[in-house]
Amino acid sequence: MHIIITGSPGVGKTSAARALGKKLGYSVLNEKQFALEEGIGKWDPEENELVIPLQPFAKALERLFSEKKNVIVEGHLLCELRLKPDFVVLIGLHPELLEARLRSRNYSEEKVQDNVFCEGIDYCKKHVLRNYSKKRVVLVQGGKTIKETLDRIIRGLKGKGAKL
Repeated sequence: MHIIITGSPGVGKTSAARALGKKLGYSVLNEKQFALEEGIGKWDPEENELVIPLQPFAKALERLFSEKKNVIVEGHLLCELRLKPDFVVLIGLHPELLEARLRSRNYSEEKVQDNVFCEGIDYCKKHVLRNYSKKRVVLVQGGKTIKETLDRIIRGLKGKGAKL
């Protein structure tokens, strides 16, 4: 099974993906790490982030899905793509909680405001629902703990017919 976990930076994608991967015995890949390993993207020193071109990235992920079973890929760019995973998990978080998390991670004020704004207008949700089959999308509100979020993800996946 192929599972995508996406959402705004700071909602808990990485922690949730690791916990789900451990529980299911699946490989877990971070989108940035995968892009670097595939030689996709360039580091933007001004923005202090990896800029990943979406078309080559999508092709590399489709190749990965065709070659590897039981993998979870997590990252915020995944809402922008039109891939064919078995399930897409979108984690949301109340904007005020997201703001506090991003500040605790020392994000720049501009990055904090950009990401809080995107969460507030459901940017990722709109893209996920546009780019993926609704019958495969699991919408999850991030919990106070990773266990709470993981439980919500598992219930959502089972509710969509996943054989876990």
